[in-house]
Amino acid sequence: MTTGTARVAGAADVDRIVEILTGAFFHDPLWGPAFPDLERRAGQAAGLWRFYVTCVQRYPYTFLTAGGEATAVWIPPGGVELTHDEEADLERLLLATTGRETTDGILEIMGQFDAARPREPHYYLGLLGTHDEHRGQGHGMRLLAENLAAVDAEGMAAYLESSNPANDARYGRLGFAPYGKIIASTGHVVTTMWRAPAPPPGSPGRSSSGTRRSPATPPPSSPT
Repeated sequence: MTTGTARVAGAADVDRIVEILTGAFFHDPLWGPAFPDLERRAGQAAGLWRFYVTCVQRYPYTFLTAGGEATAVWIPPGGVELTHDEEADLERLLLATTGRETTDGILEIMGQFDAARPREPHYYLGLLGTHDEHRGQGHGMRLLAENLAAVDAEGMAAYLESSNPANDARYGRLGFAPYGKIIASTGHVVTTMWRAPAPPPGSPGRSSSGTRRSPATPPPSSPT
């Protein structure tokens, strides 16, 4: 996947990406309560995001906008978020920084996400966030649209979990359709979303400008 104005992030960008994600998910309906200690939430969550982002930089699919306003973290078709060794390292990190109960809750969420992912080849949007100072200006959705144009050029599908229902319609406008539901132990419902490969140029599902006319039907969802 290549992209336009955004650039592929490297090791030197990890601090900025962690700062973006820590703020973006601090009050998220799923990831906020996953770290119940408000006074320690930012530091604990930052540890998780830093570990995750560092691991997935094995793939050149973490993007940062030119001004560092937003980031998107993708896993390519056939890729993994964490290896078995990294999963064990993450558990040790979380135990050291949050304790057993919080660790188990976070690992449960991640396990539910992994079990729900479609088996069809796809690009997986693991994280998308905008820095608090730049929220509401469209940076995140523009970055996502840019990434999706590259996904379309490869004829690939895309998949994500929407942990905040306020974002569902935004994703829908970019061609995602509901795929399934994940119910967290807190009762919070996460909507999984699938974006089918774009129809070839000139096909009935493609407009004269090359854009898709409407979201395609997602594949049958996996049980959650």
